[in-house]
Amino acid sequence: MGDRPLARDAREAREARHHHGRRGKLSAAAEVPLLVEAEGPVRILRLNRPHRLNAVSLPMYEALEAELARIGADLETRVVIVTGAGRGFCSGADLKAHRDHEASLAERRAYVETSQRVFRALQTLPQPVVAAVNGHAIGAGCELALSCDFVIVAEEAKLRMPEVALGTFIGGGTAYTLRRRVGHARAVELILLGRYFTPEEAGAWGLANEVLPADEVLPAARRLAERLARNAPISMRLAKQLLDRAESADPEEALRLEAEALFTCMASEDWREGLEAFARKRDPVYRGE
Repeated sequence: MGDRPLARDAREAREARHHHGRRGKLSAAAEVPLLVEAEGPVRILRLNRPHRLNAVSLPMYEALEAELARIGADLETRVVIVTGAGRGFCSGADLKAHRDHEASLAERRAYVETSQRVFRALQTLPQPVVAAVNGHAIGAGCELALSCDFVIVAEEAKLRMPEVALGTFIGGGTAYTLRRRVGHARAVELILLGRYFTPEEAGAWGLANEVLPADEVLPAARRLAERLARNAPISMRLAKQLLDRAESADPEEALRLEAEALFTCMASEDWREGLEAFARKRDPVYRGE
């Protein structure tokens, strides 16, 4: 199908915010900030501000929010890949735009609330999300990547969360999720010092699944997506939900949630398809039903 611009979706979202008095002006309206490519059951979301190393903007967040909502309701989409156009993944907030435009309180609120919805949508999307970090991931870019289920990073990439050093603040729930993933001492180091860390360090700390040369990142993400797309969609959705709640659930609740998930799977056509495929020694064809 090729790349599909989301200018209309972003424009409609901006117009809706304008109607409610919350229109943002933190980047050029003429940009097409997100491209979507369909490859069978896989959707590739490509951040598309290469002239700014894909720095995030309100229109980009709006386009991401609209597309993630569409994908979440689409039974045909099994896996999502997030990557960047050009040589970078995402350089974080567009500091030049923030400096050049004195945003109103309503504009700031629209920007922050929309970004938070995007991070949470990535974290809770029914489908698995693969971050193909093809270049630098700084600030919000790093936090976008860490909101995905799988992270494949270019060995040339620079990673950093410098917000505290810049007088701003981290996003995406990172103050909570990073400590849970890497421990208190490492989270304090990365957030308060805002130092660069390497893709190899990210892999060692469990923040990245694979580190590859830049030109191999997207092909590897596609191969992973193809593998994931062959799994049972209902089972993957339930597994993501339980993993998201793992830290807050006590052991008894975890067992109850697992049992409910298993009952849901056992009542599905995919369960029967999996059993039949196993018995006949063939690959299953799941329909998400």
